[in-house]
Amino acid sequence: MTKVAAGVAASHPATAAAGLRVLRDGGTAADAAVAAVLACCAAETIYTGLGGGGFATYFDAVTGEVTCLDFFVAVPGTDGDREAGPMVAVDVFFGGMPQVYSIGGASVAVPGVPAGCGEVHRRWGRLPWAEVVAPAIELAAAGVPVPPAHAQTLDACAPALAWGEGAKVYTPNGRHLQGGDLLFHDGLGTAMTRLAEAGPGIFYTGAYAGVMVDAVRAAGGCLGPKDLADYRVLETPVDHATLAGHRVLARHDMNRVVDTIAALPADLSRPGRAVEVAGALRDRGRQKIGDTTNVSVVDADGNACVITTTLGLGSGVWLPGLGINLNSMLGEGELITDDMVPGKRMSSNMCPLVVIDPEGRLAVAAGSAGASRIRTALIGTLLGVLVDGLDMTEAIARPRYHVVDDTVHAEPGCPRDELAALAAAGWRIKQWPGLNHYFGGVTAVGQAGAAGDPRRAGVGLLL
Repeated sequence: MTKVAAGVAASHPATAAAGLRVLRDGGTAADAAVAAVLACCAAETIYTGLGGGGFATYFDAVTGEVTCLDFFVAVPGTDGDREAGPMVAVDVFFGGMPQVYSIGGASVAVPGVPAGCGEVHRRWGRLPWAEVVAPAIELAAAGVPVPPAHAQTLDACAPALAWGEGAKVYTPNGRHLQGGDLLFHDGLGTAMTRLAEAGPGIFYTGAYAGVMVDAVRAAGGCLGPKDLADYRVLETPVDHATLAGHRVLARHDMNRVVDTIAALPADLSRPGRAVEVAGALRDRGRQKIGDTTNVSVVDADGNACVITTTLGLGSGVWLPGLGINLNSMLGEGELITDDMVPGKRMSSNMCPLVVIDPEGRLAVAAGSAGASRIRTALIGTLLGVLVDGLDMTEAIARPRYHVVDDTVHAEPGCPRDELAALAAAGWRIKQWPGLNHYFGGVTAVGQAGAAGDPRRAGVGLLL
């Protein structure tokens, strides 16, 4: 296989262009990934933002070392001076079924995106911080057209996103933003400029920390100054499994992506693998939509940086005058665990990963959006590239199926012989009418090319 070409894959053309610009200016994969993530916080606020959290996976081409960083959200309340009030329940319709989410001040967890971007840049960046933030400043100041695929997500998520202050952003003139409409957040350009000047600390111990605490507490949350000041990016263990002679490396996520890969059958030829793969991918009833996005970057030196971030559905608590919506992670039912105490990092399905070929070279840098479908989307893409010999665009775009309890949810175009084998094995088949953002949003750069997911208007750009 050939060396991976330098490139960027992301879920918005403007996001990918921001990363590519930084690569062209001599930035590392980390510089470009951070630039793209910050661009997401202006261009993809239907999915993510500065008020969210995420994870990064970095591959060092010289040493072969893989590092996973956790900058996901933390449970607030370490200040201990107040209890959170009730959350606000909203109905989000997804796949034709209503799902109850909770938003409001009590849903806000300690955000990690600013700190995470700062730490990735500190460890592996080369360009000045201000230069890495510059593309996001420009996007925030001008506004960004909404791709039709993002508008489709907004249609599903509007009860949360367009709640309160979000109404004037996402439903101007009383209707949802449509494909081609301008997404603009008043004040976000100023916030990005201050972030460039003061660094990420402005959100944790600087001028915006107090603004955030006041906004959350006024809305009934318990986020406090100590929660913010004590927040740290964590380095987390790296799991690994073998797929088609390649090593897949990533964090240990809630949905056990790496463990699932290790449990796949030895014979991965089609159509015979369908039933065993479905069994490995079975998802015990969790189908939350999840507002998430991913950026995958490889630089000219062969280093890779993959960053996945999320806002949940957004809490509807906005930093006044700054155009920043805060996360709603404490209102995401599937992320609530029995051991949640103030200061503890919350769990997540996000799984940015890298794949190393049998010769020790980078083969794939990939991640996905899609909550509990992240595992399905990533494994399906890896099977396409590593086993079925597809290029990256084909592997990401081909129809997917996702397994919930005893039901296989299938996009149109899934092979009939595989669906027949699944039905014969006792699975119920639910056919979806078209490709849908429900089935995730992969972005990847690898030996098979660079591509983004058509379900999320994704693009892949090579240097």
